[in-house]
Amino acid sequence: MTQEVQQTAGDDAVLAGFRKSIDNIDAALVHMLAERFRITQAVGAYKAKVTLPPADPAREAEQIARLRRLAEESELDPEFSEKFLRFIIDEVIRHHEQAQSTGG
Repeated sequence: MTQEVQQTAGDDAVLAGFRKSIDNIDAALVHMLAERFRITQAVGAYKAKVTLPPADPAREAEQIARLRRLAEESELDPEFSEKFLRFIIDEVIRHHEQAQSTGG
């Protein structure tokens, strides 16, 4: 009588390889977002210094349209990409508003 051994996800080498790739991509995303926020914080400080408004709706609309096009070209759901960018933009604006209230 042979005994079947049920394989767990942790024992699956193919799945482990996929997960390692996902982990690497997630790490890259975090590093890229950190760099993006470092730059946008500098933008916020500059806007506060020269008394520009925290938000730039025209720029935001351009960026959203651009990201939607890139998403479509990359076969990524453009609705998801817009929601993702909107989340980031809202956080950036919040930082810019804080910079304005503290003088940069």
